Amino acid sequence: MATRPDYYKTLGLDKKATAEEIKKAYRKLARRYHPDRNPDDKQAEARFKEISQAHDVLGDPEKRKQYDSGSGPFSTGAGPGGGFGGFPNFDFDASSMGDILSNLFGGSASGRRVRTKPRPEKGVDLEARVSITFDQAVTGAQVPLQVPMHATCSTCRGTGAKPGTTPSVCPRCEGRGIETQGQGMFSISQPCSRCGGAGTVIEDPCPTCHGVGAVSTIKRLRVNIPAGVRDGSRIRLAGKGESGRHGGPPGDLYLITQVEPSTLFTRKGNNLEVEVPLSIPEAIRGAEVEVPTLTGTKTLRVRPGTAHGTVQRLRGEGPPKLGSGSPPERGDIHYRFVIDVPQNLSKEQQQAVEELSRTMDGDPRAGLFGNGASSDESASARSGEKAGES
Repeated sequence: MATRPDYYKTLGLDKKATAEEIKKAYRKLARRYHPDRNPDDKQAEARFKEISQAHDVLGDPEKRKQYDSGSGPFSTGAGPGGGFGGFPNFDFDASSMGDILSNLFGGSASGRRVRTKPRPEKGVDLEARVSITFDQAVTGAQVPLQVPMHATCSTCRGTGAKPGTTPSVCPRCEGRGIETQGQGMFSISQPCSRCGGAGTVIEDPCPTCHGVGAVSTIKRLRVNIPAGVRDGSRIRLAGKGESGRHGGPPGDLYLITQVEPSTLFTRKGNNLEVEVPLSIPEAIRGAEVEVPTLTGTKTLRVRPGTAHGTVQRLRGEGPPKLGSGSPPERGDIHYRFVIDVPQNLSKEQQQAVEELSRTMDGDPRAGLFGNGASSDESASARSGEKAGES
């Protein structure tokens, strides 16, 4: 017994795929396996047929609903093999149904649809990486970019045919883009094996693009980077992708930003962080210190007794929030104070530290041992315990 083909697997999708994802997967695979790009390749031709059949069903909301539910022509009870009349790959295109009726009732083929030209296809979406400085990411910038892509052949203007000639109607499918094969009392329709479903064939291909209709090129652009992007931000440039085929709209270009790190600022979400060193006297008695901002400097008041790691914030002085409007909202700058402990002291500095030590009362580690006991008392108690154990 024949099994129903998995059209989702054919297109490399899962059953929750959106209509746009189905369309995008089909276009990508159709371009890859199109007979024009794979002449005399039977495997590519067979793969193209499978892809076209899968798209014919999943690309139509009603057919897809019937396919998913196993109803209508895809009902397991419709015939042996689980499809319409036992043929699960049946193509329910309007012209296919006309062929079936003609075969069953001796109708004329004169009323068949003839495709006079290929269907328009949207151009392929592209992705490119662009490197910018930290300052450019904060303020925005216009940067040059070179993007490899396929462009419409200027010699044939995308037709794929030699100038002075035009694609002719496919003699096998008579321009319909599909061909039918009789099996029992029904007919099975599938993409034409000669034209690949285009309905036309190129007898005299363009000498520049060899019948493809497109050539490889490098597109040079100047792109606007909005203020507030981060490392890894994804920016969509509508209509800047590859040109569409047969009059279709161009694809889109997606930019992935690579931001060089700053020597001063560290990005933390929508905010920035800066480490600000403090001397020991400044941390003890307080001070006014100058700190950097994105536009210059400002003065911060350090409170007396500031501890290592204390953070002070300047609201609204950070980077713009991407897509927040005009004027844009801005993040904050967090200044984290770190105590700068000198590694080497002069004789005079050593004397000053010893004098400070004598004048400072209390033990900062007293709380480690509970009940406010000093470290000396705790140490004596621990010594006594050890002596008793021995």
